[in-house]
Amino acid sequence: MVKQKSARTIAFTILKYAVVLLLTISMLVPFIWMLSASVKTNAEIFTFPIKWIPETFHWENYTTVFEKLDYPLLFFNTVKLTAIITVLQLITSTLAAYAFSKINFPERETLFLLYLATMMVPYQVVMIPQFTIIRNMGLTNTHLALILIQAFTPMGVFLMKQFFDGIPNELLEAARIDGLGEFGIYYRIMLPLSKSSMLTLAILTITSTWNDFLAPLIYLSDSKLYTIQLGLRSLTSQYTSEYGQIMAASVISVIPIFVIYCVFQRYFQEGMVSGAVKG
Repeated sequence: MVKQKSARTIAFTILKYAVVLLLTISMLVPFIWMLSASVKTNAEIFTFPIKWIPETFHWENYTTVFEKLDYPLLFFNTVKLTAIITVLQLITSTLAAYAFSKINFPERETLFLLYLATMMVPYQVVMIPQFTIIRNMGLTNTHLALILIQAFTPMGVFLMKQFFDGIPNELLEAARIDGLGEFGIYYRIMLPLSKSSMLTLAILTITSTWNDFLAPLIYLSDSKLYTIQLGLRSLTSQYTSEYGQIMAASVISVIPIFVIYCVFQRYFQEGMVSGAVKG
């Protein structure tokens, strides 16, 4: 019986790792194909069966991208928007989460549920009213428009509140007895204890802002204000598309996010776990 249980355990473990390996490969294949296509011509990209390693590496796809696009400017615009929006989301999310978690006020839970309910509303529903408001404010074709509409995030508030709920109220009561105000508690106690969750929110915000295409497409018309994602669109015309160059530009745009995730992966995992588990 013991041997049978041991054999079943080993078989289950092998099956589990085989499934995980298969899922991992299925997730990596598109990125490997993108990397391979970035050094091919259009004809080679659509060759079947796929040649993962081309006979000739067309590194000129990368240099052509920098010649066709003002890539340093696109990169600067994207970094600028990503940095500002990330900082604002961290500030607004932590402040709102602290209020919803640790400050008692009338109808707190109802307001929190209504705030979370906005996550269920598709962006397409609020897109036109949002654009009308921004246009009436005279902020179309400015980076400020993108900053304002993305400075708040219900998901960030939810993530931070889940972590704040796990911090003992007794710690805060002791701080209040010692004369520390609400903002002092928020700044001196809550923020230092929530670094991993804040870093998780920062990574999620950086990724979504960096890859955002729809919002810049709606609000920006001046090419000097374009982000990387809008710049990629200019490589596609009505009649032709240089897919090798598009893949090369995509590889370049993915590298910063990949590096950030690799560097902060451990903190990202800690933040996700701490936000999901109370105690």
